[in-house]
Amino acid sequence: MTAETLTQEEFTRRFVAEMLSIAGPTYADGGSVEEYAREAAPGYFEDDFGMTPEECASTDISYWEAE
Repeated sequence: MTAETLTQEEFTRRFVAEMLSIAGPTYADGGSVEEYAREAAPGYFEDDFGMTPEECASTDISYWEAE
């Protein structure tokens, strides 16, 4: 994990909060950003990219425009 040790629950909470603060509650098509974030967070937690939850959320969102 990163320099600070987080539980998966805390990582997910922070990841979801950051994603919602950047993207808002829904996609243009009405889909739930929170639902997506809760599904995506465990992958970032388990893969240990060496980033904070907030950095992981920002990185994930940066790929949305590329698709």
